[in-house]
Amino acid sequence: MEEKAYTPDEVAQIFQISKHTVYELIKRGELQAFKIGNKMRIEHAELERYKENMKAPAKKPAAEQASPVYHHTAPIRLAGSHDFLVEHISKQVASALSLQIQPSYIGSLEGLMLLYRGQSDIAAIHLLDPTSQEYNLPFIHQLFIYESILVMRLAAREQGFIVAKGNPKGIQDFHDLTRKDVHFINRQKGAGTRFLLDSKLSSYGIDPSKIFGYGNEEWNHLSAASYISRGIVDVAFGIQSAAIQLGLDFIPVAKENFDLVFRFTEENKQSLAELIRFLQSASFKNSLTNLEGYDVSDLGKIIYQTTTSEELIL
Repeated sequence: MEEKAYTPDEVAQIFQISKHTVYELIKRGELQAFKIGNKMRIEHAELERYKENMKAPAKKPAAEQASPVYHHTAPIRLAGSHDFLVEHISKQVASALSLQIQPSYIGSLEGLMLLYRGQSDIAAIHLLDPTSQEYNLPFIHQLFIYESILVMRLAAREQGFIVAKGNPKGIQDFHDLTRKDVHFINRQKGAGTRFLLDSKLSSYGIDPSKIFGYGNEEWNHLSAASYISRGIVDVAFGIQSAAIQLGLDFIPVAKENFDLVFRFTEENKQSLAELIRFLQSASFKNSLTNLEGYDVSDLGKIIYQTTTSEELIL
């Protein structure tokens, strides 16, 4: 039997929220949807995943309450790029630290700007600087001068072409995207994946206007990949783990660095310090399984920190 797909109106009724809020969740990549013609639909499994991700940690038995318990007055706000490891972190810290992370998947550049404006506590980013060909740090050095900042390596990820099983269109390189018989789905402006794609197109002298579908944008890897699994388009540029989740083929192009940027304030410094220590712990690293497409050998490594942030995580 085919799984039910819900309209935004139905999702709004289920969660007792406005339809506008549902569209915002879809836009930010927190709720994954697909289109049938001009109609938006959300699968039942996706609703269950979203509900599970938003669940508060269960209350621990009284016997466990004798041990020290962390009390946090406010959730940690994380903004930036969507990644399955970030979702995993949210679930793990809710259980281990009783710390709630509120994610907003709006793309690497927007996430970094929210952090710069003090509207988030952590940015999840993978931004390639086209001049230096270095990830993340060139942007951070330009924006953060006096703030207490720490940059931690989360993982290196494989980026490449996501195509249907068997690669029926024989897509191998960026020049194939300009073929008349190839339909592409893009990521939104400000996404780290879009930065990498545009950098590659520029280096090969490819005019984006020659790519059919370049102007069609999705807000996260899984949403973009779902267009291929449903036979709507032929190729997307994204991470290997999205292809694996949907049973699609993947042609690797580049390895990128995905980092977490922490900005310390008086209000969040204790929570962030606890979170950083947890991410560097053996227990968290042991929780990571089925990581095809990721290299986590440097997970927890401090890539950069200001002098004012060093004493906060000791």
